[in-house]
Amino acid sequence: MKPLGIVPGGWVKPQGQKRVPRKVQSCREEGILLSLLFYKMLGILNRPIVVTADINLNFVALAGMGLLSRLWRLTYPRAVVFDEVYYGQYISFYMKRIFFLDGSGPPLGHMLLALGGYLGGFDGNFLWNRIGAEYSNNVPVWSLRLLPALSGAFSVPMAYQIVSELSFSHCAAMGAALLILIENALITQSRLILLESVLIFCNLLAVLSYLKFSNSQKHSPFSLSWWFWLILTGVACSCAVGIKYTGVFTYLLLLSVAAVQAWHVIGDQTLSSVCVFCHLVARAVALLVIPVIMYLLFFYVHLILLYRSGPHDQIMSSAFQASLEGGLARITQGQPLEVAYGSQVTLRNVFGKPMPCWLHSHQNTYPMIYENGRGSSHQQQVTCYPFKDVNNWWIVKDPGRHQLVVNNPLKPVRHGDIVQLVHGLTTRFLNTHDVAAPVSPHSQEVSCYIDYNISMPVQNLWRLDIINRETDTDIWKTILSEVRFVHVNTSAILKWRMLTLKSDDSEHKYSSTPLEWVTLDTNIIYWLHPRTSAQIHLLGNLVIWASASLATLVYVLLFCWYLLRRRRNVCDLPEDCWLRWVLAGSLCGGGWAVNYLPFFLMEKTLFLYHYLPALTFQIILLPVVMQHVRDHLCRSQLQRNVFSALIVAWYSTACHVFNTLRPLTYGDKSLSASELKALRWKDSWDILIRKH
Repeated sequence: MKPLGIVPGGWVKPQGQKRVPRKVQSCREEGILLSLLFYKMLGILNRPIVVTADINLNFVALAGMGLLSRLWRLTYPRAVVFDEVYYGQYISFYMKRIFFLDGSGPPLGHMLLALGGYLGGFDGNFLWNRIGAEYSNNVPVWSLRLLPALSGAFSVPMAYQIVSELSFSHCAAMGAALLILIENALITQSRLILLESVLIFCNLLAVLSYLKFSNSQKHSPFSLSWWFWLILTGVACSCAVGIKYTGVFTYLLLLSVAAVQAWHVIGDQTLSSVCVFCHLVARAVALLVIPVIMYLLFFYVHLILLYRSGPHDQIMSSAFQASLEGGLARITQGQPLEVAYGSQVTLRNVFGKPMPCWLHSHQNTYPMIYENGRGSSHQQQVTCYPFKDVNNWWIVKDPGRHQLVVNNPLKPVRHGDIVQLVHGLTTRFLNTHDVAAPVSPHSQEVSCYIDYNISMPVQNLWRLDIINRETDTDIWKTILSEVRFVHVNTSAILKWRMLTLKSDDSEHKYSSTPLEWVTLDTNIIYWLHPRTSAQIHLLGNLVIWASASLATLVYVLLFCWYLLRRRRNVCDLPEDCWLRWVLAGSLCGGGWAVNYLPFFLMEKTLFLYHYLPALTFQIILLPVVMQHVRDHLCRSQLQRNVFSALIVAWYSTACHVFNTLRPLTYGDKSLSASELKALRWKDSWDILIRKH
């Protein structure tokens, strides 16, 4: 074979032969490579394709046990249990596409529960008005309770994964999972149509995702898994906030941890400025932008699904009410788009407190003398009423005409016009004068004028002010215009204010304070069998609750001790152990603190189940502290062995408590009066005993 030679001009030729173009030679080489690749693929097809996967059997076993504990006899009891009466009505609204807005929480949780009803074929026809009411055959109880049960079940292996990602031992990880598995209150809460277990799952998923992202940062930044776990952290945080507003506590905690780690990234001299910038942008997009977009998306989907008018329309604007099928849309259909003299209107104050309300009057008059000794005009009362009522209708009258009918031809009402407002049912004119208002003494009283033939002249002329006008000659438009009325005689502006608003200041029978949660001094009776003594209680495993609180205290004391000694340059722990200890406390101890301490500042009615998200973090911290004590505080092998034996005995006691309280957790066993009395371990526990 003759050797190849390279000559000027881009030609390749064997010596003694004609020159061959380089492109032709390249095509020949590509053809040879393709042929080899083809034969290699044929060889692969002749052999079986084998895929290998690492399966953590511990994770699988824990998931199986979690499913068994949460799904066992899930349809029992087939009756409304405690707050199922609250969430159930919203599920029915979703099934019937009726608009509602729950002021106590975002819509994602309700939508997820409604998804279970949709998949189970629920038509929404059930009256959720009484705890203990038997479910009718059309209510798919199993599918409605499935999502909370799955969330509670998978929280068990999630705890195992979190402790593993914190680089603690397999035993500590198993301990955290097994404690979550046998905690009675967590089991009870996850077997019903409630949202706490779903919130806890999203909280744990957010923490686990961030830990996996943080560990990927050390080995393979900007890899596919790095991006996956970072984005999943933001998604899980947005879901937690979308389920309950209290989910924001865990979100803020993770943002704080991420901010600290981002600060370290900025100071990393091994990274270029461009690389640091990319790190910061990635975190900002995943942990700030995506959660905000998703949170808004939850409300968008909520509004898309619910297009029919319902009982909650009144808290929305008139324009929004008109967009719903039925309700105001039915009333305004075919009606004029502009207000003319003689028109009948309702005037709604969108800034009313505590809720929007309508200008309203009735035949009752103000009392001659108020309780505080102040006098009044004794005129007809005018107030702001938060519900739709026939007494909310008013007629817009032209002061220059006596008739109350619409002019022919129509005479539209414009910005700046002087008008009179006549109450539809009593035909009295809206009036004000120099008399102190009943609710706000510094303001003028608004009334409907009654002629008592005394020296109190009528003052019922009002100037229309269109706030969102484009020109000074704008016409008053129905629904779209925002207007206010200025009194001609005094220049006072009409403000709606409710005279009275019913409020129930009495405490709920099972409400409690945050101080009672830590020591488990309270419980909640969720359900009582109508004929036997079988009952379901929200009641925690006393051994686990007390141990978790003690572990949190031990962690704080040890952390402060180590911190003081490190200040004196005495390092009791190797640097990697110290960082692991700090991160575990930040996420688990911090998770308990941010999900518990804010309740001391809340004025809302509180219940024991509000403590469960904080308790979950506290339980995960418990085996971490135990491992630390065994590894770093037990000096000899004998001490370690004794401590390990004590842990086994302690866990056996926790299992015994779980089994003892099991009839109150599942409610599937009728206990005698003596057995129920024996379960009342604290005087503050309310255990029902039937008297036959």
